[in-house]
Amino acid sequence: MRFTEACLLKTENNMTTLSEPLVTPKYGKWRQLVLGLICMAAISSPQYVWTLLTKPLAAKLGVGLPELQVTFSLLIILQTFFSPFQGRLVEKFGPRRLIAIGTVMAGMSWVLSAQVNGLATLWLVYGCMGGLGTGIVYIGVVGLMVKWFPQQRGFAAGAVAAGYGMGAIITTFPISLSLTTNGLEHTMATFGILFALVGFLASQGLKLPPPAVSQPVSQTVAQSSRSFTSREMLRQPLFWLMFAMMAMMSTSGLMVTSQMAVFAEDFGISQAVVFGMRCRWR
Repeated sequence: MRFTEACLLKTENNMTTLSEPLVTPKYGKWRQLVLGLICMAAISSPQYVWTLLTKPLAAKLGVGLPELQVTFSLLIILQTFFSPFQGRLVEKFGPRRLIAIGTVMAGMSWVLSAQVNGLATLWLVYGCMGGLGTGIVYIGVVGLMVKWFPQQRGFAAGAVAAGYGMGAIITTFPISLSLTTNGLEHTMATFGILFALVGFLASQGLKLPPPAVSQPVSQTVAQSSRSFTSREMLRQPLFWLMFAMMAMMSTSGLMVTSQMAVFAEDFGISQAVVFGMRCRWR
């Protein structure tokens, strides 16, 4: 295997020093970051554009908003609480295969939702299928970018997380316009196919870095004597403190996001304008 630069590894007194990482011209880390951003943008609309769909879906299915919002709850639950299992699948089968499956699942959740005539079916295809698909992509892309940017993990994770919100910025206004001119079924089917196609094509360029790339570069790293297992991690107070912090932070935002169209209607403000501002804030 040919690489553009050699990687030198030196170990002294349980300390490891690395020089420049191995990076292939074809699969550079910046190319991987761009592809990861595209994948994240492709799966953001099921969550962030949901509020634009609530009114037409409620009218089509003849249900109230509380029953309809169970769909969004299922999406979030399956997207988040299955992340540890999805992460294991990504590690086992590789990011390209799993992320490709996830993008197709997320896109097809819209295509199938355009054809549903019952609330339970909507829960299944939009909530469950969409939640699993977006969760696979999210956890897979973040994990992959951290490996490609070992010295800039915060930057890499933050960049692709921003891509998740960026996708909604791009799609909110076209989807709002299409709902007005083309109707619910045509809009969801068209954009669902588009999301699946764009995400799938971007995922085909994703690749794990060579072993040396995932190591810190030009930095002395103390070798840890041990690592925590999953069960040991769950016994740490710090884990539960961070879990509670993240849960409280995200709950308020998700409650507002899912109801944004209702708020906009009550205040007489354009749904697309308000939701576009929400995406920019995200």
